[in-house]
Amino acid sequence: MKSRLIASLAVGAAVVLSTTGCNMIAPQATTIEYAAAEGINVPDSGPVEVRNAFIVATEDGAQGNFIAALINDTDSAQTLNIELDGGISETVRIPAYTTISLGADAEPLLIDGLDALPGTAIEGYFESGGTGSPLVDVPVLDGALDYLAPLVP
Repeated sequence: MKSRLIASLAVGAAVVLSTTGCNMIAPQATTIEYAAAEGINVPDSGPVEVRNAFIVATEDGAQGNFIAALINDTDSAQTLNIELDGGISETVRIPAYTTISLGADAEPLLIDGLDALPGTAIEGYFESGGTGSPLVDVPVLDGALDYLAPLVP
């Protein structure tokens, strides 16, 4: 009688462990950070956070509008230096405790001489506060979607 009880407990424990054991070692998808939008979030860009950065370009890729949300949560104004492949350089000043949405509540940055077709990406650096930033690939989009059409230069 005791052996049957022990055997049934062992089988029950084996069933429970085999059906739930994968959750103990598999990564949880909800803990993986990603940009749930068209653009990219730039890690380690300094005190200014760069969110949902992308470029909306003309069909030939000669011009594009840089779109992004720039967040300064510090108590002083900050300068964001943007360097894109091809020698393109821009600077944006963000006041303290301010979010600037280029392309929404502020004019996007017009990039002449982009030389990147929609559907590709352009490499870039984003730096503020004297800290370096990793090289990131900024996606280049077109105005095919209704909400992106007004952003085409």
